[in-house]
Amino acid sequence: MYVFKDYYQNEVMLSFEVDPFSSHPKHVFVICRYHGKWLLTRHKTRGLEFPGGKVEKNESPEEAALREVYEETGGLVNQLRYLGQYYVDGKGKKVIKNIYVADIDRLDDVNTYYETHGPVIIEKLPSNLKQSKTYSFIMKDDMIRHSLNQLRT
Repeated sequence: MYVFKDYYQNEVMLSFEVDPFSSHPKHVFVICRYHGKWLLTRHKTRGLEFPGGKVEKNESPEEAALREVYEETGGLVNQLRYLGQYYVDGKGKKVIKNIYVADIDRLDDVNTYYETHGPVIIEKLPSNLKQSKTYSFIMKDDMIRHSLNQLRT
């Protein structure tokens, strides 16, 4: 278990165990790979980030992950696997998110990317991610660093 402060100084607990905080999380975050590169989306106000969002009524977290990837990038997931879960004790609300890793087969050109400007493919995440104005606050949290390290193991 990792405990740290996020970009906004909220306490975050991160675990790579199965459902340590909730068996029914209300949010998902999906680390996407597309032909050996990173697949992100350009959020209209926050900047570059991996796809993610809320789990809708009568939807499983896995279904939400697949939907969010498609809505925000046009990406069709070939393989989705659970990586971990994190809990943010935010000011005013608590958020629990499942973290998934997705291998993307193809990108469809869709009519709308909802709250994003669509897919962005990059070779390598920058080493100065926390200082970059191009990336969203979500990408600057230690959750990203720990999750990418977990993928390497």
